[in-house]
Amino acid sequence: MSGRNALAAEWPLVAAGAAGVAGFGLEHGALAAGGLFLWGLFFVLLAAIIGIAFRITHHAEVLALRLGEPYGTLILTLSAVSVEVVILVVMLFDSHSPTLARDTVYSAVMLDINGILGIAAILGGLQHGAQKYNLASANSYIAMLLVALGIGMFVPDFVPDAAWPTYSAFTVATMAVLYVAFLRLQTIEHRQFFEYGDVEPEAHDAGGSPNWLHAAVLIGAVAGVGVLSEVLSVLLGAGLKGSGLPMSLPAVVVALISASPELMAALRAARRDRMQTTVNIALGASLATVLLTLPVVEAIALATGQRIVMALTPVQAALLLVTLLSAMNNLHDGESNAIEGISHFALFAAFVALTLLGVA
Repeated sequence: MSGRNALAAEWPLVAAGAAGVAGFGLEHGALAAGGLFLWGLFFVLLAAIIGIAFRITHHAEVLALRLGEPYGTLILTLSAVSVEVVILVVMLFDSHSPTLARDTVYSAVMLDINGILGIAAILGGLQHGAQKYNLASANSYIAMLLVALGIGMFVPDFVPDAAWPTYSAFTVATMAVLYVAFLRLQTIEHRQFFEYGDVEPEAHDAGGSPNWLHAAVLIGAVAGVGVLSEVLSVLLGAGLKGSGLPMSLPAVVVALISASPELMAALRAARRDRMQTTVNIALGASLATVLLTLPVVEAIALATGQRIVMALTPVQAALLLVTLLSAMNNLHDGESNAIEGISHFALFAAFVALTLLGVA
């Protein structure tokens, strides 16, 4: 790729920078005016952050392809989750909401499993019929998700306040061990579980630009997400006051930003009859969110002494259990089809409806 083409490909970062300047300049005016002005500026910044997220994913994929395993998977996972963690931490300090982290992780799982996997299975099934993937990968992801969600989000409902710091520290340590163990098994001992057929890597700037440049742009872009998120958080908080919109909307926004590049990649893979890639993206993103986002937020809560609420509400617990049961049933034979996709998409629609009603 020529230098001119490489610079042209970074137009989302340039546009995001312009949006950031406009956001900081117009923030006070938008807060004073409210209404369409406020929400218009909010959506401009939201589009800018999503554009940055796509470029972060691109540069992470370049480095992953060049460096190989296990570094590739580590870079892809950390880059994807870093966007979510940065936005979440910024919003946590702005809103001081004790349930924001819980709602974000819950929303991300709903988007990844029911949204991404559901839509991809529908499109891929309609185009190719039954699509095959490695059953061992689905079983591995589901097994780890059940344990991680159980320890991190179901059990906390029964932990008293006095025991919270100890259990929170246990959660941080356990999630770290689970992630390191799973990453090693996924990339070394059981790498074959997560492959199906011939591997066809995406063509990403195979030569030319140095690795340090991709790493620098990636790190700078993540920092840019943090800066823009500060203004986005203030605008969203002001817009929600007295609007009647669900207070869980910030969590959905955080999950949506991080899931957007994953959704596009999963859909491309499904349309190319590469369902293994789709399964890896959807279930892998869910697992990474739980194993990485949750302990980071828990560690921050321990350091500040302010407890965060990770215990699910009854409605969230019910929908999450149905989602996991459906995933276990649908991913039991190594084949996906449009019918299974519709069942997951129905659960995604239920998640959207319950969120809009303000009960989940």
